[in-house]
Amino acid sequence: MSGPPPVGGDDRSGGESGTASGASAAQRFARWLRTRVENVARIARWEVTKNAGGVDRRTVAIALLAVLGLGAMAPVAVSQGVALDQGIYRVGVVEEDPLYGPASLDQTFRVQDPSQAAVEAGDQEVVVVGPRVRSTDSTKGRAAVAELRSTTKRYNDGIMDDERNQSAAFPVVVNLTYVERESSRVAVSQTRTLPVQTDDGEAGDGDGTAGDGGGGGSGEGAGSGTGGDGGVGDGSSGGSSDGAGSGSESTGSGGETSTGAGSDGGAGDGSSDGSGDGASGGDESADVTTPSEGSGVAGSSIGARLTGGSSTGAPSDIAPPFPFQSLVLAFVFVLPLNFVIQAYGSTILSERINRRGELLLVAPVSRGDIVVGKTLPYFAAAVGVATAITLVLQVGLGLGGSAISVLAVVPLALLFLAATFLGAMFARSFKELTFVTVTITVSLTSYAFVPAIFTDVTPIALISPLTLVVRDLQGQAVGLGQFVFSTLPPTLTALVCFGLGAGLYREEDMFTQRPIPYKVLDALAGPIERRRSVALVTAVLLPFVLVAELVVAAFAYPLWQAELPVEVIVVAVLVGLAIVEELAKSLHVYAGYAHSLFDGRLRTALVVGAFSGLGFFLAEKLTLIVRLADLQTLPVGQTLEGSQAAVGTGVPLGILFVALLLAPLALHVVTATISTLGARRGRRSYAVALVVAVAVHVAYNLTVVTALVG
Repeated sequence: MSGPPPVGGDDRSGGESGTASGASAAQRFARWLRTRVENVARIARWEVTKNAGGVDRRTVAIALLAVLGLGAMAPVAVSQGVALDQGIYRVGVVEEDPLYGPASLDQTFRVQDPSQAAVEAGDQEVVVVGPRVRSTDSTKGRAAVAELRSTTKRYNDGIMDDERNQSAAFPVVVNLTYVERESSRVAVSQTRTLPVQTDDGEAGDGDGTAGDGGGGGSGEGAGSGTGGDGGVGDGSSGGSSDGAGSGSESTGSGGETSTGAGSDGGAGDGSSDGSGDGASGGDESADVTTPSEGSGVAGSSIGARLTGGSSTGAPSDIAPPFPFQSLVLAFVFVLPLNFVIQAYGSTILSERINRRGELLLVAPVSRGDIVVGKTLPYFAAAVGVATAITLVLQVGLGLGGSAISVLAVVPLALLFLAATFLGAMFARSFKELTFVTVTITVSLTSYAFVPAIFTDVTPIALISPLTLVVRDLQGQAVGLGQFVFSTLPPTLTALVCFGLGAGLYREEDMFTQRPIPYKVLDALAGPIERRRSVALVTAVLLPFVLVAELVVAAFAYPLWQAELPVEVIVVAVLVGLAIVEELAKSLHVYAGYAHSLFDGRLRTALVVGAFSGLGFFLAEKLTLIVRLADLQTLPVGQTLEGSQAAVGTGVPLGILFVALLLAPLALHVVTATISTLGARRGRRSYAVALVVAVAVHVAYNLTVVTALVG
């Protein structure tokens, strides 16, 4: 018979026992992990097949008819094109007139026989009689003339494009490169003229001789001119200027337009109503880039217009990049998420209303396996769509892009799904779910979309993960710190939302019409298992606290616009911040007492309040440390160097730091304990205690602000 190993056995037997114990623990973990994966995969497969089998034949037939109808209409739409302004302007011109060609080829114009009476009666917006162009004295008439001018210009450019000798047709080719704007700011006096440093190290004096509309003037600078007066040259290293001019009569045809170029002081010519532009002096062969040389640059493609880069072409073809190009890129990635959450929220609520989720509740699986398994197909769909969009932008439009673009969308997809899951657990009908999903769509789309618009403007845009996507597509480097800063907050918030929703995934909340306040308490009480759990719940609620505090701070702006006293605005903001923080520290504690998770003893209330205050303090200071990690790189941080630095109080920095750490800790513990003492006695006592805690918090904040600001 073999009994238990003797106490105090040899080292060899003890080592073998430890090895066996370690192997057994590893095997148990492997079995646990395999079980979790199998459960999640089975639930995810059931989620996909259930929805696929839930589509009846009538729905399939209607969908097929809709697809066939769209397919039949597509050739007609493509052949006719989309011309909402077709025939909007009526122009009177004879076939022999040079303007007949541009007007007849543009669907915007309806060509008619010229009639002065028709113009006076308003039946024609524009009439062309010989060299004169007349229009009605109205907004539409002026718009018709402007459109005719643009059409004529495009017509002339098309004629020049058909020329075999493109160098003669377009003698000047401009290569325009966009560079990133520096963040430095230079203060310049309004009355002082600053010299411009040139390539030769000398400063031009801006004394270029004025040129006429037909050519570039000679002098120390390049000349630019409009009309017949020409322009004034600015400083340049060359002693002569290159002139290149092109022009066309406002309503002239292709035959009335001529172009020319000069190399050293040469003249550019234009029509009588044209304009001449002077270019910088120098050797033409060195300054002019041919189309073949610029073909490698991202020129007029859609990708280049969206991401900046370079642009190559004739001067008339140069156009600025698409404004807010990051707006389009961000919109492309965030739009599909709104459709995914619609399907996800519907399937969660349908299981509650139709009681289909009851089978999962009685199955031998955990709530975590159920939530992960039901979410996995929709999460995979969101990531798959983001991957497809990245490949299309990368391959089809020639943009940048890598795995960073997809990884940056992952926390955003989790946040959308988590918020929808929590909202679907609170909603009691599809009508309420519609309101919830619309709120989630507007809120989270604004969070992800708006900051990404300003990707190239301010580093604050990094609060949105889509900023990383836009930067990656634009070919900019994304650092590890930037990636963590953008993706960590939405990831943590998503985990918190999933945790709160999982607390409601039980029969009492899923299949009963409980009021929303009671469901909120159920969700907050779900993660609490013991008294120490209160600190963790308080800490994980910090992302919601920060968002709510930003909203409170935003309300200070309309108060400022209302010209209220500064003292009133400061007090109002401090009261709002105190209410948010005290609710975050005590609401889940009240939920724990409401669910009888804690006994009513005074000692228990003191311990629970201390844990809640400690959890909030640690989470708050950890967030502050992360944000101040690069404090020494800022001017305000460099002024605090040295062990004896002080903040206007004469107190050494070390003692000041201790005071700034201990005082907030004492504040959070005391106020959380006050609320806990009221929560253990009931709802009314909790409300009174919460008011007292807010008053103590506001008094502390006012004391600190008064002491530091004076």
